[in-house]
Amino acid sequence: MDKVVATAAEAVADIRDGASIAVGGFGLSGVPNELIRALHASGAAELRVVSNNCGALDSGLATLLAAGRIARVTGSYIGSNKEFARQYLSGELEVEMIPQGTLAERLRAGGAGIPAFYTPAGVGTQVAEGGLPLRHDGHGGVALASPPKEVREFDGTPYVLERGIRTDYALVRAAKGDRHGNLVFSRSARNFNPLAAMAGRVTVAEVEELVEPGAIDPDAVHLPGIFVRRVVALTAEQAADKRIEKRTVRG
Repeated sequence: MDKVVATAAEAVADIRDGASIAVGGFGLSGVPNELIRALHASGAAELRVVSNNCGALDSGLATLLAAGRIARVTGSYIGSNKEFARQYLSGELEVEMIPQGTLAERLRAGGAGIPAFYTPAGVGTQVAEGGLPLRHDGHGGVALASPPKEVREFDGTPYVLERGIRTDYALVRAAKGDRHGNLVFSRSARNFNPLAAMAGRVTVAEVEELVEPGAIDPDAVHLPGIFVRRVVALTAEQAADKRIEKRTVRG
């Protein structure tokens, strides 16, 4: 099946207000910027986003966040995104903070059809015991706190139960993809993109290089096309648009 659609706008046209969306990317690496721009232009609001971070430097999800289009973020890193922190502390945004490895496994589990799993990460903390602020009241207090989670002991070690994540949509970026949706990711972009893609019921991929079926060695495929519904080919200019959050120079 040829899954290529002509434009990013067409690829995200059916995403409505209130949709849940898993978004790939690690920092500013491998972020599906064109799909996010198209979603911003569509006007969709009250979005529930699952992503490692929420963009930075007015890039990636930061554009949707600044426009007030995101209602809830499930992630593991706020970083230097001051608007993210401001909205969270003022009570404008609901945020579920998750240990990074747990977030990755929750996405993978959801995509693999595993409803829940046990992990030692978070045992003995508010991650397991509850009480983490999901929403602040804007006056220094907590309007909504996380509930406690089930903790069970295996071979003398306690583990906390975490739920797999499934979302309505997923937006990802790949270095290479074919018309059947088979994808290859580059370096750091591989950290969360395949997992986000697995978690989405409708996954849309923007690809820097579009090739014909068979051009990718099956052994080189990082994510099979069974997980991908739509593919958007980037222009050379769009593919080259890669930002660096903190540039460092060493002699």
